[in-house]
Amino acid sequence: MNKTIRHASVFCLLLVLALLVRATWLQAYQAQALADNEHNRRKTIAQYAQPLGDIIVAGNPVTGSERTTGGDLAYKRTYTQGELYAAVTGYSSQAYGATQLEGIYSHVLDGTDDRLKNPMDMVTGKQAAPGNVLTTIDPDVQKAGYEALGNDKGAAVAIDPKTGQILGVVSTPSYDPSKISGTTDGDAWQKLLDDKDKPLVNRALRQPLAPGSTFKLVVAAAALEDGLYGSVDERTDSPNPYTLPNTSTVLKNENPSAPCENATLRTALQYSCNNVFAKVAADLGQDKVRAMAEKFGFNTEKLDMPVRASESVYPSGMDKPQTALTGIGQFEVTATPLQVAMVSATLANGGELAAPHMVSEVTDSKGNSLQDFADGDTERVVSQSTAEQLRSAMVTVVEKGTGSNARIPGAEVGGKTGTAQNGVDNSNTPYAWFTSYAKDKSSGKEVAVAVIVEDSGAARSEVGGNSLAAPIAQKMMKAALKG
Repeated sequence: MNKTIRHASVFCLLLVLALLVRATWLQAYQAQALADNEHNRRKTIAQYAQPLGDIIVAGNPVTGSERTTGGDLAYKRTYTQGELYAAVTGYSSQAYGATQLEGIYSHVLDGTDDRLKNPMDMVTGKQAAPGNVLTTIDPDVQKAGYEALGNDKGAAVAIDPKTGQILGVVSTPSYDPSKISGTTDGDAWQKLLDDKDKPLVNRALRQPLAPGSTFKLVVAAAALEDGLYGSVDERTDSPNPYTLPNTSTVLKNENPSAPCENATLRTALQYSCNNVFAKVAADLGQDKVRAMAEKFGFNTEKLDMPVRASESVYPSGMDKPQTALTGIGQFEVTATPLQVAMVSATLANGGELAAPHMVSEVTDSKGNSLQDFADGDTERVVSQSTAEQLRSAMVTVVEKGTGSNARIPGAEVGGKTGTAQNGVDNSNTPYAWFTSYAKDKSSGKEVAVAVIVEDSGAARSEVGGNSLAAPIAQKMMKAALKG
């Protein structure tokens, strides 16, 4: 054979072998990665090839699907009362992807999850009938919170203290996911992105802000657990006015006439005495306060329920005056409404924190369980004695103190107000907080709620936890106890 032809033949053979190796590599090792790639159009076509499964609230779907006309995507997502449940469902968009429950369970909802397939489907690659996601949301609680927040910018979370089931997740202003579910919704999408109030942000789970005086419950728990004070009715060593350690800065109380000098923890919670809790935090030191905060859930990077909540933070590396400021929920302390609700839920549940979750079960199209979530998976945070004492003090706040707007006839209600500074030198409108729990004396039903009102349009002098946030919490608690 001619030498040139022989070299050419060998070269061609090597090219063929290279192609075979490449094809084998793609099919054997990279097929799944390519199939899952977000830029693979076939994946999107498969996702919307049939009606999607549903997200269920109290036995009723709050999602649906409708046939499209034109294009290669056969169906698109629809929502029932989309604005009411957007903080629960998230959105599923043909153009912009999926978030929250829609995103986490997208493969179940579109029928591509392997758990939905029978052996023949696995062999043929046939797409299975989609499954459903069952939530723990109570529609009455959800509606009560959404309607009570109204046009305010804010959020609310309601939890069953014993089980950890999330009964309500509200974030306002909201949006209708149906308006961005197709491929031609660019104007609606851009309008949401440009909105200065950021309706796409889930404020209940993913916007940690200064918790203000609601954090005093954590500081009080640390003082009791550490033995700094033996009970909520023991007088504290708390001068009024209180000068921050090693500074000339005087920390004032909102109510100058309140009996805050050397007040008991009960009285200090009742009147929200800054001098008491700043002094307690400074006396305990940042390490002890942080340890207690972390037991309640602060500084947890991966809090999945199953939507991942943003981390609530108790800072480190502080000096003593900064530590004192954290005692009133300021400096660099931040918390989501979920986290603040977890504090009240823990105290309502005798000092045990039940893992919060808003999905009870994931099923196939016939209702067979693919995954379920246990209720009441708890961790001890504080002793039962500490929890009982703080519940009693919270009842005093509602019955005789700053939380009067949370009262419910026939129920035991405890709470804590908070007004958190916002902006440099508190230059912006403060945040109004309220966290609470309620127990029906006859039925035994319980609920814990946290509410933040970021902006209600009220005058600065009218912003307060009792005036703005407590009425919202009261309506949600009342709906939960009634259900």
